[in-house]
Order: sequence, then C-alpha cells, then structure tokens
Amino acid sequence: MKRIESWFPTIIYASRLRRDGAAFNRELLKECRQYRDFDDAGRAWSAKSYPSGYTSYGSLDRLHTLSSTFTELERRLDRHVRAYAKTLDWDLGGRGLKMSDCWINIMPQGVNHSLHLHPNSVISGTYYVATPKGCAGLKFEDPRMSRFMAAPPRRTEAAPHNRPYITYPAEAGHILLFESWLRHEVTSNPLKSERISISFNYDWA
Repeated sequence: MKRIESWFPTIIYASRLRRDGAAFNRELLKECRQYRDFDDAGRAWSAKSYPSGYTSYGSLDRLHTLSSTFTELERRLDRHVRAYAKTLDWDLGGRGLKMSDCWINIMPQGVNHSLHLHPNSVISGTYYVATPKGCAGLKFEDPRMSRFMAAPPRRTEAAPHNRPYITYPAEAGHILLFESWLRHEVTSNPLKSERISISFNYDWA
C-alpha cells in the first residue's frame, strides 16, 4: 500500500499579540520614534550597517530592560512563546525561555533587511508596530535549500508547503515567532511610509 507522509516540519507561529492592543501599540509607536530621535549611536551604526533606515540593534538591543513599555511587551509575548514551545514539543528540563534581546527596526522607502538568521538564540520573532498597506512581509527560506543539490525547480503553481520561500504579511499588532536557525529577510520597502517593527530573541535560560 502506498504511503506518502510529511516529516520534520518547520513551524512558524503567527498571532495577534492581544485583542485589546490598539492603545498599547500607539505607545510603542511613539517610543520607537523617540528612541530614533535621541539614539545618536544607533543612527551612526545604522548609517553604516542599515543604510537609509534606523535600527537600535547596534546600540540599544535590550529595550525590555530600559523601558516599562517594552517590559510590558515582553510580558505579553511570554505567553505566546510558551505556547510556541509547547507546539514544538520542547522539553525545557525545568528551565525557562527568557527574552535576551529586543530592538527596533524602522524601514523607510527603499530599505531592505537581507537574508539572515539569529545565532545563539532558540526562538526569534517580530512584533509589527506600523505596517502601511502594501509593505513587505517577512520572507522565510526553506532550511533544506543547501541540500537540494541537483533537484529540478518547483512549479510556479506549487503548493505553499512545497515552495522554497514563503512570505508572511506584516500586520500591525501581530507577532511572528520562529526558531532562530530559520533564515529570513525583508525585501525593499516600496512605500514612502515607514515600516516599523520590533525584533526579539529568546534564550533557553
């Protein structure tokens, strides 16, 4: 009897942070712009490493320890991270998952975030603060890509789970969680309006 089965899934978690999060999101948006305004070191780092955009990755990458608003974001994220770990069937051995890094990304028109991963963490994610209609989503790469060898290309109309890339739309107030080894990117922002997000990592502590 013929059997066709799927194994070794790559699991991505997508959810609204909270249903009543509009006011909280407005406060985060305000703080993201305030940090950009006074973060001289971050703007200098971004000029070299994130051209035309702003990220606090090179200057203020532990915002959950500096701002009560970002501490509240951590608290709200924690339950989603626990749910994701449960879905992954992780045995944490009595240890927990703790936010280790948290930083801002502001992408004006033409800015992109090239393909990368987050080494030394176990769960990474993004919270969307401002997502103008038509802005780029988060594009994930099939982690088996380097092992395809001489495989034929996939058909244009291939089922989503058989494609080499999948893109999740960016939506304000929502989060994406993924394992930190999964490579991802944000393509160039085609809009004049800024795309603003908060990225973060969790460690097995």
